[in-house]
Amino acid sequence: MEPSTRTILLALQGVACGYPGHTVVHDLSFAVGKGEMVALLGSSGCGKSTILRAIAGLTPLQQGEIMLNGQTISRSGYTLAPEKRHIGMVFQDYALFPHLSVEANIAYGLQKERPEQRRQMVEEMLELVGLQDLRKRYPHEISGGQQQRTALARALAPHPELILLDEPFSNLDVDLRERLSLEVRQILESQGMTGILVTHDQHEAFAWGDKVAVLHAGALRQWGSPYELYHQPVDRFVAGFIGQGAFLHGICLGAEGINTELGILQGKQNYSGTKGAPLQVLIRPDDVLPDEHSAIKAQVVRRAFKGAEILYTLRLQSGCQLYSLFPSHQDHALGDWVSIRVATDHLVAFPERACC
Repeated sequence: MEPSTRTILLALQGVACGYPGHTVVHDLSFAVGKGEMVALLGSSGCGKSTILRAIAGLTPLQQGEIMLNGQTISRSGYTLAPEKRHIGMVFQDYALFPHLSVEANIAYGLQKERPEQRRQMVEEMLELVGLQDLRKRYPHEISGGQQQRTALARALAPHPELILLDEPFSNLDVDLRERLSLEVRQILESQGMTGILVTHDQHEAFAWGDKVAVLHAGALRQWGSPYELYHQPVDRFVAGFIGQGAFLHGICLGAEGINTELGILQGKQNYSGTKGAPLQVLIRPDDVLPDEHSAIKAQVVRRAFKGAEILYTLRLQSGCQLYSLFPSHQDHALGDWVSIRVATDHLVAFPERACC
């Protein structure tokens, strides 16, 4: 799980951590390159915030090692103090001081700097996050997005090597959340920073991360680019967790593909199996295309209008269901039968268990 060709900034090796009497994260290893943006993705309770706290030095390790620039900052029995790690952190609730103005919040971590240098650094941060005109306001006098920018500026002001973000956009509405997520990434890139974002939202993780770590029950299930996670999931959990999709019964035909009720499917294969072995084949919505000339019919059982597209849930004659994205001008009512074909550029399959 190397960070492609980038120089490694952060490395976790065999990390286990949690709380007294309870291990939350088990045998975790990954590496983050300098200038890389990484998202830790998983549902509540999977351990992603615990990992972030361990990197920040707020949670000790039970085993394993965390290294920053090749130097050990955490291992069992040793935790370098958070303030000595040169790591910035933005919390979910921003953790701003309510009695301090925007500029005073940003200056809080710069107490060791000379007054003139401190003023200059604060001015640079205010300009970077676009809050020059709000410098004298207090947190309760600015919006959630502006509070988020203040928290980011405070974390960036000491010029840390690494920024950790613990679901910092979760309290914002959807449109603002998406916009600020991309803005924050652009700000970090402009400063040559490395960022690790914790989120339970896969759309946010995919938009943010050069690499994404999919976590479940304290374990790393897959590490890769958003493209790899979507098209090349390593196991059935990741395949079901990432994106939408349905599993259909199939029979392995070896190099010839997989025989299913939709016909013989072919594509780049992620599986190896003996001929005749039963498989489950993952069919994504973008694999199922409308085709009025196709003999394959499916019935519309649900529909969700998404503007340019409509997401249809389709029931095959066998009773199994698929998802498909049709252009929104192809407007079908519940109960309609539509003609479809399947185009699987990436053929993802796993040993069979009950599906449909």
